[in-house]
Amino acid sequence: MTKRSFDQFFKNPRHWREDLVAVGGDFSVDRLLYAYTHGIFPWSEDPIRWYCLDPRAIFDIHRVHFSKTVLRKVRQKKFRISFNEAFPIVMQACSYREKDNSWITPGFIDGYLELHKKGWAHSVEVWNAENVLVGGVYGVAIGKFFAGESMFSFESDAGKIGLFHLFAKLKESNFELFDTQQLNHVTWQLGAYEIPKLSYLDRLERSIKDMVPWVIPPSHD
Repeated sequence: MTKRSFDQFFKNPRHWREDLVAVGGDFSVDRLLYAYTHGIFPWSEDPIRWYCLDPRAIFDIHRVHFSKTVLRKVRQKKFRISFNEAFPIVMQACSYREKDNSWITPGFIDGYLELHKKGWAHSVEVWNAENVLVGGVYGVAIGKFFAGESMFSFESDAGKIGLFHLFAKLKESNFELFDTQQLNHVTWQLGAYEIPKLSYLDRLERSIKDMVPWVIPPSHD
């Protein structure tokens, strides 16, 4: 589809008052990129529902609040950290719910894997001493904008350790906006907060002015 077609498919979040801006479509790379660069994200698969929430939850990349326990575990370096080493496995792990259904269904995984192959979606992996994947994070990076999608932990604090290293790389790359969509208990504890939708869209527009994929800086340790 062309940009004009997407303009017709999605309601314009700047003028549309509802959170739900479209129903249907697909998880194509072009549609996902259009959505994220207009403040829109998918939240279900059958049918696909697209949202732009008001208010919107974000992180200040330079003011994330990690607990002393997490920071101590980071300093101890008991985990190996990697980037983009196991993207599909991270998504599969994030989709696991012991009791509830997950919104990360097979269509999501297939669509975001294509986004990853094109350089727009990234994962952080946390491996224990036995080289078992025990935590991770994934999201979408465009220009100086990062949309955090989901996080998982199979060992205590492993996901937050991955998030710590993600924020460190984002700061190193001078990112300007981290979108976490909606507040929950975990993101609130980490320092996420809400801003009005229009303020979010203004900040988004500035952060994607140079719409290029993220090249993750190499690790030096």
